[in-house]
Amino acid sequence: MQATMTYSEVTVTPTPITAGEKVTVKYDGLLNSNGASKVYLHAGVGFKDNWRDVTDIEMQSQNDGSWSAQLRINTTDRFNFCFKDSANNWDNNGGSNWSFEVHNGQMYS
Repeated sequence: MQATMTYSEVTVTPTPITAGEKVTVKYDGLLNSNGASKVYLHAGVGFKDNWRDVTDIEMQSQNDGSWSAQLRINTTDRFNFCFKDSANNWDNNGGSNWSFEVHNGQMYS
């Protein structure tokens, strides 16, 4: 069963995240309310303070005024992300970023 996890201005679909899945991140936060003309998803995997495979993905403006990006998570390491705009202003969730556990898809009994 796929679900959506929403943290006020951020929505991640699907949750839980399974390694190999394409994930959609939707953003309607501080940068958006401050009039950003472009927003980027700054994402990586690994421990909170040691990200790997870091990438910046230009997000697409949505009809509801939010921003959305998709990426495939190919590891069971944590998925970490924050946002920046084209003027290099950041929204990093008050310094905590956003972080999601990724599982391998196996069911255990």
